[in-house]
Amino acid sequence: MPKAARGILQVLIDSIEALGKQIDDLDAEIGRRAKDDPVVRRLMTIPGIGPIAATAIVALVPAPEGFRAGRDFAAWLGLTPLQRSTGGKQKLGAISKMGERTIRRLLILGASAVVRWAVHRGAAPGSWLAQMLTRKPRMLVTTAPANKTARIVWALLVKGGTYKAPAVAA
Repeated sequence: MPKAARGILQVLIDSIEALGKQIDDLDAEIGRRAKDDPVVRRLMTIPGIGPIAATAIVALVPAPEGFRAGRDFAAWLGLTPLQRSTGGKQKLGAISKMGERTIRRLLILGASAVVRWAVHRGAAPGSWLAQMLTRKPRMLVTTAPANKTARIVWALLVKGGTYKAPAVAA
């Protein structure tokens, strides 16, 4: 490697290492705040929601009581399908993506992790996720648990309590 390039590349390496340390420090701070906040701890009981998503939800969501239902909260996030209905015929399109971008992305990332885990390790037979994976493409299935998770988040924020996994029908 030429000597002139070594100096420049060393500066880039040093700045990448400094950014890595800053990311580690911020990640540790988010972890500390997640342990201290009881609302964040409750949200982290939901599959697909980790400390980053939970703290972002608590920080960015306005008063959850302002939403009439979980569907309204999911629509605020942009996780509901576009409706192009006319003449009594209901036509649903892709998700709207018209809402709070940061939380929507975090919920979709968490849902993709849950779907990936279900594909590789197998979802519980008869569960909602297993039935969705047999009928629909994997990428389409990823947005459905994100929508469902948003509704669960709204319910936990409004009503309190912790998440309890639903029992699988036999």
